[in-house]
Amino acid sequence: MNGEAAGTCWLCERPLGAKVQLHHLVPKAKGGRQTVPLHPICHRAIHANFSNAELARKGGDRKHLLASEPIARFVEWVKGKPPDFHAPTRSR
Repeated sequence: MNGEAAGTCWLCERPLGAKVQLHHLVPKAKGGRQTVPLHPICHRAIHANFSNAELARKGGDRKHLLASEPIARFVEWVKGKPPDFHAPTRSR
């Protein structure tokens, strides 16, 4: 499963909670239209670790994002947390 199932976060693949954000795979500023559902914490983690230019090039490739060590560590850390878990997000 790649997070496209209803009720599943595209990045971490945990069930979604009460708060869901739609993430543009390619930033709107770069012409992106397709969105995927994310937990707010997962959305912040993506934007804290990738520039809009990087997301425009590879943002739609979940495997590329997960190949980034900070994102891989984040997903490993967050996978056991409840769907509405909140914590401050560190930027790179």
